[in-house]
Amino acid sequence: MAHLIAILVVLIWGTTFVSSKVLLNSGLLPADIFFVRFVIAYICMLSISHKRLFANTKADELTLVGLGMMGGSIYFLVENMALLHSTSSNVSILVSTTPLVTAMLLAIFYKSERLSMRQVIGSILAFVGVVLVVLNGQFVLHLNPLGDALALGASLTWGFYSLFMRRIMGRYSADFITRKVFFYGLMTIMPYFAIVHPLDIDILASGNMTIWGNLLFLGFIASTGGYLLWNWVMRQLGAVKSTNYIYLQPLVTMIAGAFILGERITLLAIAGAVILITGMILAVRKKRSKI
Repeated sequence: MAHLIAILVVLIWGTTFVSSKVLLNSGLLPADIFFVRFVIAYICMLSISHKRLFANTKADELTLVGLGMMGGSIYFLVENMALLHSTSSNVSILVSTTPLVTAMLLAIFYKSERLSMRQVIGSILAFVGVVLVVLNGQFVLHLNPLGDALALGASLTWGFYSLFMRRIMGRYSADFITRKVFFYGLMTIMPYFAIVHPLDIDILASGNMTIWGNLLFLGFIASTGGYLLWNWVMRQLGAVKSTNYIYLQPLVTMIAGAFILGERITLLAIAGAVILITGMILAVRKKRSKI
């Protein structure tokens, strides 16, 4: 069941890129989109999880602050800043190193999370498949040190999100952790609005149905449902196995882009999808016990 739910969450998250692209084309900035979707998500979580306000210890509360930053404000800002300085292909490929970065971080801090040789091979295959899917027949990469470094930074922040989650997920419920992630994500994005660029109230107040339809999808479905289910999946499967499912996200985005935005899919991308799925199966399946 946990594997199916992980796939469901990745399916949802894979379509968020298309939804976000519609909102960006409508004039909203990345920080605006992040803020509104997290406000919607926090209100939803507060309605179902409000009995406990704080964690048991200050250390756990600080860990929750880190989760809100690494899985919220910093992750989204760094990823979108990378898009301003590099190509979408570069960013997509580099952000797709997240499972590998997560596995390395967890292996450093937790011996129980170390990868087997089969998982290493599967992860490498899956990453090769991701590269082929993202390039989609266009072998043109434009190196930009700043943009590419920011993209790797986004991958690293989600790796730390998984690391912090591994530390705290056994002591608190998924709904409490998810609510706190949204709260601290919102709190830590405030300096950006105060220093860099204020929230665009005019576009949000226009009542445009396309804008609010996509924002509600991102807030209710992708954030509230997605984060809540993902935090539960991480508890069931472990941080490494669950994060490996993120490899499927570019594949979902490619398919959604083809149906919604009319983007083309090449034979090379299809071949990449086959390699990706093969690697995924190797990376996440359970090792058979010897009789």
